[in-house]
Amino acid sequence: MPQLFQEAGYRTGLAGKWHVGNEDAPAPGFDSWFSAGSAYPLLHEGKREFCNQGRMESFSGCTDEIIAGEAVNFVTANDERPFFLIVGLTAPHGPWSGHPQRLAELYRDAAFGDIPVNESYPFGGQALESLSVDRGRQREARIQYYAAVSHVDENVGRLLEAVDRAGKLDGTLVVYTSDHGLNCGHHGIWGKGNGTLPLNMLEESIRVPLILSCPGVLPAETRRDEMVDHLDLFQTLAEAGNAKLPSRAEYPGKSMWPLLLESQRGGPWRDIQFGEYGTVRMARTRRYKLVCRHPNGPHELFDLETDPRESRNLFDSRSHRAVASELSLLVKRHFRRYSRPDKNGTLGATLPRHNMTEAWRV
Repeated sequence: MPQLFQEAGYRTGLAGKWHVGNEDAPAPGFDSWFSAGSAYPLLHEGKREFCNQGRMESFSGCTDEIIAGEAVNFVTANDERPFFLIVGLTAPHGPWSGHPQRLAELYRDAAFGDIPVNESYPFGGQALESLSVDRGRQREARIQYYAAVSHVDENVGRLLEAVDRAGKLDGTLVVYTSDHGLNCGHHGIWGKGNGTLPLNMLEESIRVPLILSCPGVLPAETRRDEMVDHLDLFQTLAEAGNAKLPSRAEYPGKSMWPLLLESQRGGPWRDIQFGEYGTVRMARTRRYKLVCRHPNGPHELFDLETDPRESRNLFDSRSHRAVASELSLLVKRHFRRYSRPDKNGTLGATLPRHNMTEAWRV
């Protein structure tokens, strides 16, 4: 994406967490590079190093406030070119502790009524982040998580105010999203898909925020209920920014731009969502979710209409064999079309190691 926008005449930049390769060297396509590097996952106060344009430099303060400050510097630079900026804040990633006290105090008396109680996960054991939270201090972890979210709100607001002051807010497309969801005790789990072994595809793990704003272009306060993903976002950004995609490439996503414009309904949208995490693949319709684990399971089928908390596995149910078979076929067909043999997630442990907590290697 940064390479495509750079070719389209944009000034491109990264501020914060990169997390899809070497943090300490600028990735292709970026004119400006300020990576959290060794500051990830979370260091709140004190000194830490950032990779600034390929050089390691020392900064003092809160990680995300430093990142937001560099993002502000980028958007307010005296440059008339359109810009493409990725801001990767580290919050609200764990560990859930040490967030600003003034924000934590906002939630000291919170009931946390949005989190189901007395749930357990019967389809695997606890792993990674889920083992790091003391269930006797779970309330404090939630207070810290909510404080982290509020801190994100502050830093996003700071950045948007800077864009506005620079006179660039109108016509700038702002996308707020995340790379995964999170369980804060939901299903008895802390963390995401690798909070359990085998890996999970729970709704709280896979659903992410997606808010798009473009004053003067996109209608405000509109909510769509189509299922979309970041593959669609890739296509959407390319269309919105007039970035030309390689004609030879076949991408699985579809631009949401027609859906976002009030005057265009965009035609029919897909009624099934696919997902992949390590060796796990998923197909989700409005009603059913199939989770397939390579090579030998265990597999799961949930009826989200009658069992929204995903507590009853219907994969081996005689009455649901047709549904499981149909969704399994669709998963195979989808990944047969789009997966690359040398990058195929089902290769699992034979793929190059990217970090030390790849749960599908265990």
